[in-house]
Amino acid sequence: MPTQTDAPSYRLSHLRALEAEAIHIIREVAAEFERPVLLFSGGKDSAVMLHVARKAFWPCPLPFPVMHVDTGHNFDEVIAFRDEEVERHGLRLVVASVPDALAAGKVTEPAGAGATRNRIQTPVLLEAIEEHGFDAVFGGARRDEEKARAKERVFSFRDEFGQWDPKNQRPELWSLYNGRHHKGEHIRVFPLSNWTELDIWQYIAEDDVRLSSLYFAHQREVVARDGMWIAVSRHVTVGDDEVVETRSVRFRTIGDATGTGAVESTATTVEEVVAEVAATRITERGATRADDRISEAGMEDRKKEGYF
Repeated sequence: MPTQTDAPSYRLSHLRALEAEAIHIIREVAAEFERPVLLFSGGKDSAVMLHVARKAFWPCPLPFPVMHVDTGHNFDEVIAFRDEEVERHGLRLVVASVPDALAAGKVTEPAGAGATRNRIQTPVLLEAIEEHGFDAVFGGARRDEEKARAKERVFSFRDEFGQWDPKNQRPELWSLYNGRHHKGEHIRVFPLSNWTELDIWQYIAEDDVRLSSLYFAHQREVVARDGMWIAVSRHVTVGDDEVVETRSVRFRTIGDATGTGAVESTATTVEEVVAEVAATRITERGATRADDRISEAGMEDRKKEGYF
């Protein structure tokens, strides 16, 4: 006769509990909103979010498109990975192009040493949201990344100008989400809010999620700049006082080539990356994103303007 210890356990592991929460959020949005879209940058968080979203509706295709804000300063590997995933899963891709906005005179190219196009992504994103009538926008942001994102709700209300007011957000007791909004307003939705960087990598290992090769150690020419290793590319101008070195590096987070630093690493497998992440004490954005070092409130200021 089976004993109590032989009974099957229905308790989820912490990764499966996080996955179940994300699936619930994604399905809630699909049921409640008319025109959702999933932001897909080609980074690890958006790759995991896409993987979870596909699980949420399997075996049906994804019921909403994915959107990439293309700054024109992306790593070539990221664009290649984005296109591969779109073709592999039969996704509908919307590209919001910063170079097109620059050519049309809608935004101005930032000038000065170390300038990036990070900030001018925001008006391009907001224009694409308005043009396509998206009322819910999935993002891969996590609360452990940065202090401004730690204040973010899962359903983040944005006004008719796309702006975020941290003092005007809605309570989310008992995992109940309020998506009410008026025409012209929209909701940013963050299904991975409660995940950590380590959770992301452990999930990647467990579910065999595909990633860009940039996340694994490789030999690359870099220059030391502002305490980071910036990859040498056609988008990066090497200063007269900077020395180009070839080092074994990988990227913990991926943004513009002009403002995303690499970290020295020998981790070439997911398991080795998990071990590295488990030992680190600095968040990936704090360690490797120049755009977050503009000021103490750099991320919060950009979010109030409509940034991710």
